[in-house]
Amino acid sequence: MIYAQYFWVERSLAYNRRRMAVSSDDNEKKSTAREYYEALLIAVIFVRFAAIFVFQAFKIPTGSMEDNLKVGDHIIVNKFIYGPGPNLGGLLPLRDIRRGDIIVFRYPLQPETDFVKRVIGLPGDSVEVHDKNVYVNGRKLDEPYKIHLDPAVYPAQPALPEPYRSRDQFNTYVVPQGQYFAMGDNRDRSSDSRYWGTVPRSMIKGRAFMVYWSFHGTPASTDAPLADRAKELGGVVVHFFTRTRWDRSFLIVDKHYHYHSEEPIEGDSELGP
Repeated sequence: MIYAQYFWVERSLAYNRRRMAVSSDDNEKKSTAREYYEALLIAVIFVRFAAIFVFQAFKIPTGSMEDNLKVGDHIIVNKFIYGPGPNLGGLLPLRDIRRGDIIVFRYPLQPETDFVKRVIGLPGDSVEVHDKNVYVNGRKLDEPYKIHLDPAVYPAQPALPEPYRSRDQFNTYVVPQGQYFAMGDNRDRSSDSRYWGTVPRSMIKGRAFMVYWSFHGTPASTDAPLADRAKELGGVVVHFFTRTRWDRSFLIVDKHYHYHSEEPIEGDSELGP
């Protein structure tokens, strides 16, 4: 009788040990899966945070900023630099918008579309254009970065249709507070503040920082049909090595002139042919 009781106690203890071992393995598997899930969730939150507040990728769809930014350039936009608040004595890379900065902003007439231009006039500045030359506060602006592809200079003639009326001659305009006067470097092919007005501070997303990849080809528009996007992707896959502008990789965007010798892409003007 004692032996039988001992036997059943041993079997019960062994069974409980096996259950505890299985339970421990299950808990360990669940713990590992939970860790992966938490790590993935944190990564997604970090990427979303960075995209909203720090950096954003943007591709250049037109030639309005040539030669400094080419059609097909993929750039990183620094969204943190113009953030609110103090820079803590220079510890944080925060500053105000400056003349000469290349900015990415929401197009005031179509806010769902992003534009990229160079800041020419700050709030309170007077801006005017005479014979293709820009004057700010009465002084001719030194612009080593700009280009003019059309040698013709249109006179100051109100009867001229746009874009010719405002392209080469622009009457004195005082930039309102909280607004910025922006122009493209490719002056004869840029739709900018000469035609549709200034950019509100609230619409500015950030400053163009660096070209991380450049591909010679016209990107599909954001509202392009799926077939056009698939065609663009196929072209990138086939011609990745032959059409990538390797010399533009990790190019820092600044106030200097960056010449890149190549034939212009057809239809890259924002003002039509």
